[in-house]
Amino acid sequence: AALTVRFLTRRFIGEYGDMAEFIYSHNLTVDGREILLHIWDVPNSQQAEDGSSEEKRIQWADSFVLVYSICDRASFNILPLKIQFIKAAKEGQSQEKVPIVIVGNKRDLHHQRVVSSEEGRLLALSLDCGFYEVSAAE
Repeated sequence: AALTVRFLTRRFIGEYGDMAEFIYSHNLTVDGREILLHIWDVPNSQQAEDGSSEEKRIQWADSFVLVYSICDRASFNILPLKIQFIKAAKEGQSQEKVPIVIVGNKRDLHHQRVVSSEEGRLLALSLDCGFYEVSAAE
């Protein structure tokens, strides 16, 4: 949620209570073209709830940004399963590669890091995904 809010508003909000999922709309100019983005922001706790809801989200989306905390090993460890699920659902219908990017967040908290940058890069490489490390706070 912090990363989505930072992208949309350029502001950082450090504290969130119990988060619900939200769909945000945002206009963006890329290479001189106006693009309307719809961002379905789903907290990880809700992603695990219901397989049919997750399937609906996957069918709805054209691309995926999966965010983990570099300070939380569990948030990193669930990524391979999530990516396999997405690819099976999306690529099973067509031969097109689904765009997936893995993002390690909280780069500013390097002193609390438990997932190395190299682990993130290797995971992304092994699963044919993009990879970035960022800090929503910075």
